[in-house]
Amino acid sequence: MKKFALIGAAGYIAPRHLKAIKETGNDLIVALDKFDSVGVMDSYFPNADFFVEFERFDRHIEKLKRNQIHLDYVSICTPNYLHDAHIRMALRRGADAICEKPLVLNPWNLDALKSIEKESGNSINTILQLRLHPSIIALKNKVESELKSKKTKYEIDLTYITSRGRWYDISWKGDQSKSGGVATNIGVHFYDMLSWIFGDVQQSFVHLREKDRAAGYLEFENARVRWFLSIDSNDLPKEVKEKKQRTFRSITIDNDQLEFSSGFTDLHTESYKGILEGNGFGLDDAETSVGIVHEIRNQILTNLGEQHPFVNANI
Repeated sequence: MKKFALIGAAGYIAPRHLKAIKETGNDLIVALDKFDSVGVMDSYFPNADFFVEFERFDRHIEKLKRNQIHLDYVSICTPNYLHDAHIRMALRRGADAICEKPLVLNPWNLDALKSIEKESGNSINTILQLRLHPSIIALKNKVESELKSKKTKYEIDLTYITSRGRWYDISWKGDQSKSGGVATNIGVHFYDMLSWIFGDVQQSFVHLREKDRAAGYLEFENARVRWFLSIDSNDLPKEVKEKKQRTFRSITIDNDQLEFSSGFTDLHTESYKGILEGNGFGLDDAETSVGIVHEIRNQILTNLGEQHPFVNANI
């Protein structure tokens, strides 16, 4: 039974980590969040110590170490801009890190973490759960089997609209310096999935970049991708609005719809199983998607590259 700490226990994604720790037969011994609405812990680890101040949390972990209680993992579910610091803290305390995506906001942060990982002897793992989704694995296998005979690149449209309320702008997610902006916040796992299946990025153009939406064109070794991401319910297709739904997710590949709306329930648990077996996703796995979202944030808008059909409606 491995011993875990959790940073960000009150966040949206924390219950998936609590569930994964529990279902893999391990123990959460301490958790941290500056907010104290963490009653969900009672369903998993009611005996875990809990702190609302980082300094007291850090001191507690140091005391555990001095009392010969070894902390094996620190799970990190904090705002994106804090991931780098919390990963460093985990490694300083002799633990491996398990961090939500994006692992970091900037490519150069990865270079520094590689050095720290080597110095400490501990590992850094990230959650890239789409790589474990059965439909995505099946797609990767299909693409690999077709590439030898396929003479043109795959044509892909990625559309993801997930409505968010007014709270979003007030939270850290609405602050680009903290979240990386909408493309990073809701798109990074899609970019990872696309690069994992279709190869390295060859071109990237951004056509639209606003507070609530972004769109552009990505060309991979084996695919041409028009993408559109939004958190504004006004961007939902008419038929989705009529059904009173607030989310629309679509990936078409050569005009065929990729169905992956289900199968997400246990992917964090599967991620933890891989990490505990030494088969987690590390710094090198995160590198491409971190680079993509960094470029999207910093590129000059252009008309180059093919535009997603939703773009003209928003310009």
